[in-house]
Amino acid sequence: MEKSSQSQGIDSMLSFPLMEALLGRRSRRFFMGAEIPDGVFAHRSNKKPLPLTDLEKMLVVSACGGNTSWHHLIYRAERYAPHLSNYAGAAGGRVFPSAAGFHTSQTFFTDDDGLYLLDMRDAPAFADRADDGRLDLESFVENVRKRVKKLQDGRLQFPSEVPYTEAHNTWVFNKPSTLVVVPVGDLAQHVLLNICYMLQNGLVLFDDINKRAIPGIDRFRDIVDTASVWPLTFVEQWSLSELTVELGTSCYAGVLMLQAMGLGGWMFNGIDPFAMLGASGKPEVPGLGFRFDQDERWPYPNPTGLAGVMEGFCPPHYPDMRAAVDALFERKFGPGGPFHPDTPGPWQDSRTVRSAALAHDERFRECVALQAQYVYDTFGKFPGTVPSMFLIMYLQAHHLDLDFYDKFYKPGSYLRSHARHTAHWHPQG
Repeated sequence: MEKSSQSQGIDSMLSFPLMEALLGRRSRRFFMGAEIPDGVFAHRSNKKPLPLTDLEKMLVVSACGGNTSWHHLIYRAERYAPHLSNYAGAAGGRVFPSAAGFHTSQTFFTDDDGLYLLDMRDAPAFADRADDGRLDLESFVENVRKRVKKLQDGRLQFPSEVPYTEAHNTWVFNKPSTLVVVPVGDLAQHVLLNICYMLQNGLVLFDDINKRAIPGIDRFRDIVDTASVWPLTFVEQWSLSELTVELGTSCYAGVLMLQAMGLGGWMFNGIDPFAMLGASGKPEVPGLGFRFDQDERWPYPNPTGLAGVMEGFCPPHYPDMRAAVDALFERKFGPGGPFHPDTPGPWQDSRTVRSAALAHDERFRECVALQAQYVYDTFGKFPGTVPSMFLIMYLQAHHLDLDFYDKFYKPGSYLRSHARHTAHWHPQG
């Protein structure tokens, strides 16, 4: 990690109190080079835009999506004890929580140089923890750097204007010199994992929109009480809520890092999510470039994935939902997965722990696939009532123009880390 000219900044970041970050968090939008042309806060910066250095960028991105060694898993479930709970989708943990360890999101980010993916969802632990529980910061950040994939040169092509960006952020969002982090969730995969979770806990889907049971579900009465149901709309909305927490806490972790580093920025939504994913329908607004489909039954286009980068666990990226189910189970039980005996872990005897989880048998796979395929066939997509790919929260990081805050605010509008940022992180600038 390039500490030479920024070592004082790193030292001050490492010693920054958690409580000061929590209590001092604010959205601080006015960056070097920004302008508010009118109104009570009319101000034009007399400073040149200052992009984040590579180290600053990697620290922020690491805070939003870095690997934090091994996921600890869930220890026990009443219905199939003494076997280990086998809900999780990934063996590695990240800086944010994920429902039952599903980990169905990936982290995209952009700056003046390009659009990138931090491909960390299925990454193994970069290191074991020290005896006191610590991880080495330099190794943590370098692991992130190694897993960054550049997708295109130049900043993400997305307009800072209505209707793509809500009116209150058109002057500040995705401007030159800023870093924008965009966590994206595979909601198709998340719903599949919840169908597995339901089945393990004695429940199957019921189509509450068309008021009918899943055709053929009764033939699985040997493994589940098919009269015990969860409504389809509830399961999909529940999955959407769980995934929202994953995406939001990713950005919030980044916000806390901004306070410690003395960077400006904030977490927000208010961006057209379909256009951001690539479904604007306009070549000049490609967004992230995901494939999308349209159907007269749907109120919005449905993005499903970016080929070779982040493909949803649903058609057209899989020929049918049974193939998507098999791919999901390979993620969980195959090499590197959380329930493969050869995957290392944090326990004294990791092989014994990981081997204690039962792999889903053929009957279980058939039952999950039947339900998922019914949804796809009935609604023309999977999931049926929510998007296959989902995003909601963003993080932007930039260098503050403190003159703006000194002009309009009482003392205390920014933290000591902001006041000292230039001296600590850019001593030559």
